[in-house]
Amino acid sequence: MKITVFHGSPHKGNTYKATRIFLDELEKTGDVCITDFFLPDALPVFCSGCTLCFIGKKCPHSQYVDPIVDAILAADALVFATPHYGACCMPAAMKTLFDYIDFLVLNVAPREEMFEKKAFIITTGAGSTAAIKPISNFLKHCGVNRVYSLGLRMFTNKWDKMPKAKQTRYEKSLQRAAQKFYRAKKRRPYIYTVVYYTIVKHIIMKRYIGAGNFPYDNWKEKGYFDKRPF
Repeated sequence: MKITVFHGSPHKGNTYKATRIFLDELEKTGDVCITDFFLPDALPVFCSGCTLCFIGKKCPHSQYVDPIVDAILAADALVFATPHYGACCMPAAMKTLFDYIDFLVLNVAPREEMFEKKAFIITTGAGSTAAIKPISNFLKHCGVNRVYSLGLRMFTNKWDKMPKAKQTRYEKSLQRAAQKFYRAKKRRPYIYTVVYYTIVKHIIMKRYIGAGNFPYDNWKEKGYFDKRPF
């Protein structure tokens, strides 16, 4: 299994610790090949909002974006690890990643590879679960087959400062989640994916975008009007 991992913070604290427990268990469970991207090192500049990717043109920061997109498309599974930040759920570095790959959503330039993937979101912090929802929603907009998650609520910036019983409980939760994630098979697409695809196909593409524009022409070239990509 090829797994691409995105670490939302360069600080190797609670989230990194939790992610390592999860990934170590994956490696014990089966044959995996892990590719790590540490943000913001892997994406040291913000998206400029030029929208060139929305019209099928090359990103001005393609030297950073292209390897990430290639790794996403080549992976069997994706892991997103981010601490919860009170100001906007997640660090700016993680949000920047989604800004850059926003063209992969169904109403722009969806890729068939995305519909074959599963993803896992790991968050830590006092409000850890608040970071899960926007990431999960984005991945569903890209057509990802199944999105799993685990939010660990903790009120300390040091894993080892938690009571031993809590550390053990979280470690076991991460290990169980890793085993289930490894064994999880592709399932029927989410109802949300089917409904969203139908809306994009019959309303957004034909009524609002139309022929001669990249999203419409890309859909036509890929054959998405004639058959579902999932």
